Amino acid sequence: MTPRTILIAAAGMTTVATRGLAQTSEGYGHMMWGGGYGMGGALMMLVFWGLIIALIVFVVRWLTVNDRTSARRDGSLAILRERFAKGEIDEEEFERRKRTLGSD
Repeated sequence: MTPRTILIAAAGMTTVATRGLAQTSEGYGHMMWGGGYGMGGALMMLVFWGLIIALIVFVVRWLTVNDRTSARRDGSLAILRERFAKGEIDEEEFERRKRTLGSD
């Protein structure tokens, strides 16, 4: 699920929720059928909070995966430099692997 898809879904849900809140009715009636927002309001509340929680989880996972990827790349380059310093690989092998890792 892309960030754009999440934003479009959240905007749609917000639009639907605000239209429901803007509707008024005369009298109080029974909560489920009359003046209250009924089952539709409860469902919209669950959907709204579900989207908020999903968005938070998505952002946290995205941030941690990006940190892990850069840390892994830095760790790999450190190991490569260490092997070159010990003489386990020659300069040609070092440069080739360095390019493979994406470091300049």
